[in-house]
Amino acid sequence: MIAASPSALRTGVIASLGLAILCVLSLFVGVSPLSPGRVLSDTEALQLLLVSRLPRTLAALLAGAGLAIAGLIMQTLSRNRFVEPATAGTAQSAELGILVVTLLLPGAALWAKTLVAGIAALAGTSVFLFTAHRLPPTQPFLVPLFGIVYGGVVGAAATFIAWQADLLQFLSIWTNGDFSGVLRGRYELLWITALMVAVAWFVADRLTIMALGREASIGLGIDYARMMRIGLVLVSLITALSVVVVGMIPFVGLAVPNIVSRLKGDNVRGTLGWVAAGGAGLVLACDIVGRLIRYPYEIPVGTVMGVVGAALFLWLLFRRGSHG
Repeated sequence: MIAASPSALRTGVIASLGLAILCVLSLFVGVSPLSPGRVLSDTEALQLLLVSRLPRTLAALLAGAGLAIAGLIMQTLSRNRFVEPATAGTAQSAELGILVVTLLLPGAALWAKTLVAGIAALAGTSVFLFTAHRLPPTQPFLVPLFGIVYGGVVGAAATFIAWQADLLQFLSIWTNGDFSGVLRGRYELLWITALMVAVAWFVADRLTIMALGREASIGLGIDYARMMRIGLVLVSLITALSVVVVGMIPFVGLAVPNIVSRLKGDNVRGTLGWVAAGGAGLVLACDIVGRLIRYPYEIPVGTVMGVVGAALFLWLLFRRGSHG
């Protein structure tokens, strides 16, 4: 095992401290005043912490880490740095799946809606990757361009169906991420995201080889088709879980893996922890900003992340990487 360098250890300590500070802020920032002293002396304050603030903080951490890892896996499978679940039709396909199950089985449990959304996301992502691998490799910008168009078509189909069924208001819940409705008992499915991240850690070395391409992967002994299926399932399930529980949060899977890659390189195992921590911290920070910017009203995290993510994306486009 290679020992961590002092600079890497120092960066890890600073990142962990920053994430811990964000968690504390998230627990005590909100419409109802809450302080550590009240939590220790007031049972109602303790209930507020356990029923609302703590589940909301955990949901933001899990959704952020999961979406960032999903973006990393999708970029590895497509061999393109400019795609993520929200810009490749995965999230839109999950929305379409939820809409269909809502129309056909309105009384279905949350886990059933998640399962259907996951299957729809899997089908949508498969179509995207099938087409992306047939685009000219000399034109890398065609892949994200196709993803945007493809996601727009799927999203338009979902909007049309929702309009016909008078469900546009329900659709808006899934298209814009929002943690204000997260309470104890309504976010626990997101823990499956942590399991998906653990699976990604287990296959991280094979994912790194997958980034070399189909022929090179097969030549190095990788079962390319099997790893592609595993990657598709990971991306689809994580995205479906996020869309069902909190709605779509854009740019997390695009910005975070690119920033980490520029700082730490392209080894998936070496960057996985940084990507997960970066996604969790970014989403949690945007959620806190959304609570404060128009206090006591809230701005959905999807809206805040749209602005912050667009700025980060432009920064990535115009700034050269420092690694390698």
